[in-house]
Amino acid sequence: MELANKLFKGDRVIWIIFMLLCLISVVEVFSATSTIAYKNANHWGPIARHATFLLGGFALVLILHNIPCRFFSGFIILLPVSILMLIVTPFIGIEANDAHRWLEFFGMQFQPSEFAKLACIVYTSFLLSRRGSISDRHMFRYILIGVGLTCALILPENFSTGFMLFGVCFLMMFIGQISLIRLGKLAGFLLLMGGIVLGLLKTLDEATIEKYFPDRVSTVKARLERFFEPSGEEEDGSYKITDENYQVSHAKIAIARGGLLGQMPGHGQQRDFLPQAYSDFIYAIIIEELGYVGGVVVLLLYIILLIRVGIIARKCDKIFPKYLVLGCGLLVVVQALANMAVAVNLIPVTGQPMPLVSRGGTSTLISCIYFGIILSISRFGAGMGNDEEDPSVNHPDVSVEKREQMDIINNPEELKETI
Repeated sequence: MELANKLFKGDRVIWIIFMLLCLISVVEVFSATSTIAYKNANHWGPIARHATFLLGGFALVLILHNIPCRFFSGFIILLPVSILMLIVTPFIGIEANDAHRWLEFFGMQFQPSEFAKLACIVYTSFLLSRRGSISDRHMFRYILIGVGLTCALILPENFSTGFMLFGVCFLMMFIGQISLIRLGKLAGFLLLMGGIVLGLLKTLDEATIEKYFPDRVSTVKARLERFFEPSGEEEDGSYKITDENYQVSHAKIAIARGGLLGQMPGHGQQRDFLPQAYSDFIYAIIIEELGYVGGVVVLLLYIILLIRVGIIARKCDKIFPKYLVLGCGLLVVVQALANMAVAVNLIPVTGQPMPLVSRGGTSTLISCIYFGIILSISRFGAGMGNDEEDPSVNHPDVSVEKREQMDIINNPEELKETI
């Protein structure tokens, strides 16, 4: 127990949530990657790869939660680096699922958009913490330029990521007390542009869209049409699974088979039919194997995470860690909720993985970085999780008188003799 207290510092609740999500991830990814395992010469290869990334992420959390949170402002350097990577990705990136989202560097593949998300959160937090030295108008302009440019570069290849990232940064500006008039004008402009784009997608034919718009626009149009105009219902009341409703249909079957307690891990059937069962639709597999109880538990873990992040932010004395922990928490939870909403057919398919649970390399490591930052801020910014010692007492600047007072308080017998 003493070793655990020395090793795992910071908010204990965040540590518990992190461990539980990792455990759920290992179990469900092992089950959901059955189709990959059958095609692989080494059946343990897929889960071994995922476990390796989780172990690497765990090491990152241990390192980051020991770094004082004031040093995280250095992550701003990731913003220009991410912008540069996003610019070159459409030209030299690796194509997967009709999109160029990956770069390869010395044999390692990664998604620049994951680094861009972290960079935008740090960038927005840093600017919001400069209130007083930067006017509200300039602060809003700088955030809009940096975050807006990054999201504009992400949108053509990954619309849902760019939309979600800008939404989280918008929420951070709202929490950071940016003028409601400015935010209202921005929201109105974005709604107007969104309406125009949706109108164009509705009226233009497929050939025109493929000719004049980026490749992913036709994919976005198809997903919206499948969501708002579902197919499969026959005149005789039967339901037919087609290419258009294949993912959603099998996700619904998985959820229906789950029942209250589920089929137990390893006994799910829809993992063999659902594309990306270990990533985009892993929540449907979780419900099928762990039941509605397991699905609610996973949902509550993310909700509790958001609540704890709010508590940590309230206890922070400095402004930068306050906004940074809120941004990291919001990004993780919003992405998780988007993944769950897709699985239960509340929103169109987005392609967003569930943070720390879905199979993935870059997304798993970046999610662990978010947890490491949150734990560091809980420890150094909010003073949580360091109850075993008071570092201020042994600080060389503390006077001898204060040390003697603390010794008396911490030793009741000496206090009794003094009285």
